[in-house]
Amino acid sequence: MEKFFKLKERGTTVGTEIMAGVITFMTMAYILAVNPKILADAGMDKTAVMLATCLASFVGTMLMGLTANLPFALSAGMGTNAYMAYTVCGAMGYDWKVALLAVFIEGLVFLALSLTKVRELIFNCIPMALKQSVSVGIGLFIAFIGLSNSGLTISNPSTLVAMTDFTENFRTQGICALLAFIGLMLIAVLYSKKMHGAILIGIFATWILGVICELTGLYKPDNEAFFSLIPSFSMTDFSALGKTFGKCFSVDMTGVGVFNFIVIILSFMFVDMFDTIGTLIGVSAKADMLDEDGQLEQISPALCSDAAATTAGAVFGTSTTTTFVESAAGVGAGGRTGLTAITTAVLFLLSMLLAPIFVSIPSFATAPALIFVGFLMFSSITKIRFDSNNLTSAIPAYLCILSMPLFYSIADGIAVGVISYVIINVFCGKAKSINPVMYILALLFILNYAFL
Repeated sequence: MEKFFKLKERGTTVGTEIMAGVITFMTMAYILAVNPKILADAGMDKTAVMLATCLASFVGTMLMGLTANLPFALSAGMGTNAYMAYTVCGAMGYDWKVALLAVFIEGLVFLALSLTKVRELIFNCIPMALKQSVSVGIGLFIAFIGLSNSGLTISNPSTLVAMTDFTENFRTQGICALLAFIGLMLIAVLYSKKMHGAILIGIFATWILGVICELTGLYKPDNEAFFSLIPSFSMTDFSALGKTFGKCFSVDMTGVGVFNFIVIILSFMFVDMFDTIGTLIGVSAKADMLDEDGQLEQISPALCSDAAATTAGAVFGTSTTTTFVESAAGVGAGGRTGLTAITTAVLFLLSMLLAPIFVSIPSFATAPALIFVGFLMFSSITKIRFDSNNLTSAIPAYLCILSMPLFYSIADGIAVGVISYVIINVFCGKAKSINPVMYILALLFILNYAFL
């Protein structure tokens, strides 16, 4: 074990690595409650999605530990799951099987790019401001979904959206919105106090408060839109996995435009690639694993693990699998090797036994997690320079950020960012500084809007 994981070389012990793996799992286990809720809006079975998420997380995190010997964990990515549910299956109207096929192909393409220099070419062609704006925009997009799911935000014919009236239908919608706000404040306080598992604790605490409200009569389910919050303890129905397993290969492509399908694949790949590389570099820097040139020695097997997990996840029945920034919690606890990742992977596998509990968690309890994760992703905005010397990059970044939540589409946000970057820089006399790949991407997006 010492020889394989290089424990002494990295200044750690077996006990430290295992504890770091447990802490990493605690900080990201909320995805097991949130991901089924999101993909259920695409028409997928919640139990099947939860099991698929566990399996994809296990495969990706185990590969990360064994092949890259890095303390990073993987699971269904926040942002791409929302893109799949609300853009591909919602706005575009495609069946979730089509979306899973796109994820499967994206994983294979990402795997091929990870084994070649093409990955570096694509990554380097995108301006840094746009890379960072994608994370910020997705954060706002996820937060908006959380506000909507919580009931705190409601539709309004005059202002499009508005805050809910807590007094109206208090014993159903009102109390749920109030509990969501309390849950958000709880997560914020726990996270600020650097408590491990703050998001997961917040989810379950909010749910428990809801159960108490139901038992005391403050919450009264109507069995139409609001149901009982008291969970029914039962064995996991593992047969439910059959509802999603392998369904990416039984797709009816009738009515699916080839160009639109390519755009979906590219959007998945764009977010997955930059989110993964950004997380790997950021967390590696925290763990002091980067060399003197700022490079991560094991980045190739790490990216391959990520791509393989995405491909496997699509077969199991979940959206893009990516490296989680919450891995930083395990690194902060001393995790330095793949043993941390392996510990987290095993815990994800064991979590399949708790599927009935995770899928029973109400939306108002998972919504605070979405809103807070949105904040974590929004923090990347501090890395974007908005000074007068960087306007040709800052303005496209701003438009990208603005477009994602207001157009309710990650893909449209990326498209607006790319197109505006090319146009602004060309007319500002910086045409030669634009990478040729950016011209190609801008042209593809324009053709998509013009003819599809």
